[in-house]
Amino acid sequence: MESSFKQTTTDKAERYRLFLPQFELFISDEKEEISVLANTAAALREAFNFFWVGFYLVKDEQLILGPFQGSAACYRIRRGKGVCGTAWAEARTLVVPDVDQFPGHIACSSLSRSEIVVPLLAHGQVRGVLDIDSDQLNSFDDTDRHYLEEITAIITQTLYK
Repeated sequence: MESSFKQTTTDKAERYRLFLPQFELFISDEKEEISVLANTAAALREAFNFFWVGFYLVKDEQLILGPFQGSAACYRIRRGKGVCGTAWAEARTLVVPDVDQFPGHIACSSLSRSEIVVPLLAHGQVRGVLDIDSDQLNSFDDTDRHYLEEITAIITQTLYK
Protein backbone atom coordinates (compact mmCIF):
# COMPACT_ATOMS: atom_id res chain seq x y z
CA MET A 1 0.00 0.00 0.00
CA GLU A 2 1.45 3.33 -1.01
CA SER A 3 0.86 6.12 1.43
CA SER A 4 2.05 9.68 1.91
CA PHE A 5 2.89 10.89 5.41
CA LYS A 6 3.78 14.48 4.48
CA GLN A 7 2.08 17.05 6.69
CA THR A 8 1.53 20.78 6.57
CA THR A 9 0.79 21.59 10.23
CA THR A 10 3.69 22.83 12.34
CA ASP A 11 2.21 21.90 15.74
CA LYS A 12 4.19 18.88 16.94
CA ALA A 13 1.41 17.18 18.92
CA GLU A 14 -1.06 17.67 16.08
CA ARG A 15 1.42 16.16 13.62
CA TYR A 16 1.70 13.05 15.79
CA ARG A 17 -2.09 12.87 16.25
CA LEU A 18 -2.56 12.95 12.48
CA PHE A 19 0.24 10.44 11.95
CA LEU A 20 -0.92 7.74 14.42
CA PRO A 21 -4.14 6.50 12.77
CA GLN A 22 -2.59 6.68 9.30
CA PHE A 23 0.45 4.74 10.52
CA GLU A 24 -1.62 2.13 12.35
CA LEU A 25 -3.67 1.45 9.23
CA PHE A 26 -0.50 1.39 7.12
CA ILE A 27 1.11 -1.48 9.07
CA SER A 28 -2.05 -3.28 10.28
CA ASP A 29 -1.90 -6.13 7.73
CA GLU A 30 1.88 -6.55 7.71
CA LYS A 31 3.48 -9.35 9.72
CA GLU A 32 7.06 -9.29 8.42
CA GLU A 33 9.36 -7.58 10.90
CA ILE A 34 11.70 -6.16 8.26
CA SER A 35 8.80 -4.62 6.31
CA VAL A 36 7.18 -3.05 9.37
CA LEU A 37 10.43 -1.57 10.66
CA ALA A 38 11.65 -0.30 7.29
CA ASN A 39 8.28 1.26 6.51
CA THR A 40 8.03 2.78 9.99
CA ALA A 41 11.46 4.40 9.56
CA ALA A 42 10.50 5.77 6.14
CA ALA A 43 7.10 7.06 7.34
CA LEU A 44 8.59 8.82 10.37
CA ARG A 45 11.24 10.42 8.24
CA GLU A 46 8.72 11.63 5.70
CA ALA A 47 6.26 12.95 8.28
CA PHE A 48 8.74 14.63 10.63
CA ASN A 49 11.88 15.12 8.53
CA PHE A 50 14.07 13.57 11.25
CA PHE A 51 17.79 13.55 10.49
CA TRP A 52 18.07 9.82 11.31
CA VAL A 53 15.51 7.10 12.01
CA GLY A 54 16.71 3.57 12.67
CA PHE A 55 15.93 0.36 14.48
CA TYR A 56 18.33 -1.86 16.36
CA LEU A 57 17.18 -5.39 17.18
CA VAL A 58 18.37 -7.54 20.08
CA LYS A 59 20.37 -10.50 18.81
CA ASP A 60 23.18 -12.46 20.47
CA GLU A 61 23.41 -10.05 23.42
CA GLN A 62 23.88 -7.03 21.14
CA LEU A 63 21.75 -4.50 19.36
CA ILE A 64 22.14 -5.15 15.64
CA LEU A 65 21.27 -2.50 13.05
CA GLY A 66 17.96 -3.26 11.36
CA PRO A 67 16.21 -1.53 8.46
CA PHE A 68 16.79 2.18 8.60
CA GLN A 69 16.67 5.50 6.79
CA GLY A 70 19.95 7.34 7.11
CA SER A 71 23.42 7.67 5.72
CA ALA A 72 25.60 5.93 8.32
CA ALA A 73 25.09 4.11 11.60
CA CYS A 74 26.65 1.99 14.29
CA TYR A 75 25.83 -1.61 13.47
CA ARG A 76 26.50 -3.43 16.78
CA ILE A 77 25.88 -1.95 20.22
CA ARG A 78 26.48 -3.66 23.57
CA ARG A 79 23.92 -3.56 26.36
CA GLY A 80 24.39 -0.40 28.43
CA LYS A 81 26.64 1.27 25.82
CA GLY A 82 25.68 4.70 24.53
CA VAL A 83 22.11 5.96 24.37
CA CYS A 84 20.71 2.92 22.52
CA GLY A 85 22.38 0.36 24.76
CA THR A 86 21.31 2.26 27.88
CA ALA A 87 17.67 2.45 26.71
CA TRP A 88 17.86 -1.33 26.14
CA ALA A 89 19.44 -2.07 29.54
CA GLU A 90 16.99 0.18 31.41
CA ALA A 91 13.97 -0.74 29.23
CA ARG A 92 12.90 2.89 29.10
CA THR A 93 12.77 5.80 26.68
CA LEU A 94 15.75 8.14 26.81
CA VAL A 95 15.49 11.74 25.63
CA VAL A 96 18.96 13.23 25.19
CA PRO A 97 18.88 16.96 24.36
CA ASP A 98 22.64 17.13 23.69
CA VAL A 99 24.38 13.89 22.67
CA ASP A 100 27.80 15.33 23.52
CA GLN A 101 26.70 15.49 27.17
CA PHE A 102 25.65 11.81 27.34
CA PRO A 103 28.29 9.62 29.06
CA GLY A 104 29.66 7.05 26.63
CA HIS A 105 27.72 8.34 23.64
CA ILE A 106 28.64 6.50 20.46
CA ALA A 107 29.12 9.14 17.76
CA CYS A 108 27.82 7.54 14.57
CA SER A 109 27.58 10.89 12.81
CA SER A 110 29.12 14.22 13.65
CA LEU A 111 25.83 15.83 12.51
CA SER A 112 23.85 14.28 15.37
CA ARG A 113 23.04 16.81 18.10
CA SER A 114 20.10 15.33 20.04
CA GLU A 115 18.54 11.87 20.24
CA ILE A 116 15.53 9.93 21.46
CA VAL A 117 15.60 6.15 21.87
CA VAL A 118 12.41 4.18 22.52
CA PRO A 119 12.50 0.46 23.38
CA LEU A 120 10.30 -2.04 21.54
CA LEU A 121 8.79 -3.88 24.51
CA ALA A 122 6.98 -7.19 24.01
CA HIS A 123 6.04 -9.67 26.75
CA GLY A 124 8.22 -7.82 29.26
CA GLN A 125 11.31 -8.05 27.04
CA VAL A 126 13.11 -5.43 24.97
CA ARG A 127 13.07 -6.74 21.38
CA GLY A 128 14.89 -3.73 19.97
CA VAL A 129 15.00 0.05 20.04
CA LEU A 130 13.79 2.85 17.81
CA ASP A 131 16.59 5.41 17.51
CA ILE A 132 15.89 8.92 16.18
CA ASP A 133 18.54 11.61 15.91
CA SER A 134 18.23 15.29 15.09
CA ASP A 135 20.81 17.68 13.77
CA GLN A 136 19.40 20.32 16.16
CA LEU A 137 20.01 20.60 19.91
CA ASN A 138 17.00 20.10 22.19
CA SER A 139 14.80 18.72 19.40
CA PHE A 140 13.01 16.12 21.53
CA ASP A 141 10.71 16.51 24.51
CA ASP A 142 7.90 14.76 26.38
CA THR A 143 5.57 15.15 23.40
CA ASP A 144 7.97 13.07 21.29
CA ARG A 145 8.40 10.58 24.14
CA HIS A 146 4.63 10.09 24.52
CA TYR A 147 3.81 9.66 20.83
CA LEU A 148 6.88 7.63 19.90
CA GLU A 149 6.05 5.24 22.75
CA GLU A 150 2.57 4.93 21.23
CA ILE A 151 4.12 4.20 17.84
CA THR A 152 6.38 1.48 19.25
CA ALA A 153 3.37 0.00 21.09
CA ILE A 154 1.53 -0.24 17.75
CA ILE A 155 4.57 -1.95 16.22
CA THR A 156 4.88 -4.50 19.03
CA GLN A 157 1.13 -5.22 19.00
CA THR A 158 1.33 -5.81 15.26
CA LEU A 159 4.46 -7.96 15.27
CA TYR A 160 4.83 -9.67 18.64
CA LYS A 161 1.29 -10.64 19.71
